[in-house]
Amino acid sequence: MENGLSLYPGLGLPFEQSAAVIAQAAASGLRRLFLSLPDYDCELGDIKAELSLILKTAREHDLDVIANLTQRSLTRLNLDELSPTHFRMWGIKALRFAEDFSPADIASFSRNRQGIRAVLNASTVTAKLIAALVELKANFAQIDALHSFYPRPGTGLSEDFLVGKTMLLHKAGIRVGAFAAGQDKSYGFFQAGHPTLENHREESLSLACRHLIALGIDGIFLGDMPPTEAEMQLAGQLSDRSVTLQAKWLTRDPRERAHLQHVFTARQDAAQMAIRAQEGSLLLQEHIAPANTQYRPIGAITIDNEKNLPCMGEVQICRLPQEASPGVNVAAQIDEAELNLIEYISPGRKFSFQFHE
Repeated sequence: MENGLSLYPGLGLPFEQSAAVIAQAAASGLRRLFLSLPDYDCELGDIKAELSLILKTAREHDLDVIANLTQRSLTRLNLDELSPTHFRMWGIKALRFAEDFSPADIASFSRNRQGIRAVLNASTVTAKLIAALVELKANFAQIDALHSFYPRPGTGLSEDFLVGKTMLLHKAGIRVGAFAAGQDKSYGFFQAGHPTLENHREESLSLACRHLIALGIDGIFLGDMPPTEAEMQLAGQLSDRSVTLQAKWLTRDPRERAHLQHVFTARQDAAQMAIRAQEGSLLLQEHIAPANTQYRPIGAITIDNEKNLPCMGEVQICRLPQEASPGVNVAAQIDEAELNLIEYISPGRKFSFQFHE
C-alpha cells in the first residue's frame, strides 16, 4: 500500500519546512507526494521557484509526485500543451485531471510512452466517463483515481457516496486513493482539515485511515500540512492487508495475547451473532484454560477454551450481545469508537487488532 502526503505551493508554508517534511516523509515509509498546482488564488511571484525546489527535493527522496492539473493551472504556469515529456522532465509521475479536461484528453494522455499515469477524480467520475474511456481505447493499465479533499466544512463526501464511486472504479480495474485530515491545520484553504469524508474532519487520523482501508481505498494521502512526524510514521506503516480494529486487553494470559496477534480471515459461512475466524483453532499453539467467561457485549473478542474442546482456540468478534458461556473466554473489547468497523469484515476478508491496556 503506497501512501503519501500533500503540499499546496503558494499557501505560505516556507520551503525549508516543506523540504524537511519531504525528507521525514520518505524516512517514514511514505512513497508519494500529492502536489496541487496552483489554480487557486495565490501570489505567483516565486511559485515556479517553489515548485522547482519541491520537485527537486521529492526526486532526491524517491517520492512519486502526483500533480493536480486544471486548465487554469496550465495557463498560470505558462504551459502551452499537455506534454508528457514536459512533466516527466519536472519529475512528475502522475497527473490528476480535473473535470475541465475531456475524455479524449485523458484517453490520449493515458497512452503516453513516458510512463506518466493519468489519475481520474474519483469523486466526480461517472459510468459515462468510464464508457467513453473504453470507447476511446484508453490505456487502463496506466490510469488511477483519487478522491477529492474538502477543506470547507460541510462539503465532504458521505460514506455511501464514496463507496459507490470507489466500486465503480474498482470494477474498471482502477485503484483508488483518498485523503485523511491531520491534526495541524495551520496551512490550507479553510483551516478545517482536508479530508475526503466529512465524518473524518474531527476524527483521529488513525481511525480515519483504517476506516478508509475498510471501505476499500487503496492508498491514503495526509491532507493537511505540515503533517507531524507521528502522523507520517502512522501513514507509512498502514497496510491494506486487513480491517484493523483497536481494542482493550481484558486478559493478561500471554498465551491468549499471543494467539490474538495473528491476521485472521472471516469465515465464508457468516454467523448471525459473531464474526468467526477460520484459522483460530489451526493457529493455536497453547492450551487455553477457562478464564473471564463473562457476558459478551457487542465488540467482545473471544477465544474458545478447553471446555469447547473441538473448537478450542476459535476466535470470534461479537456482532450482537451474547450470554456468558463456560467454554468462551472474553479476551479483549473493541473500542466503542471502532465498533462501526466490524460491519466491514465481510466473509473472506482479513482482520486484525491493535491492542492497548
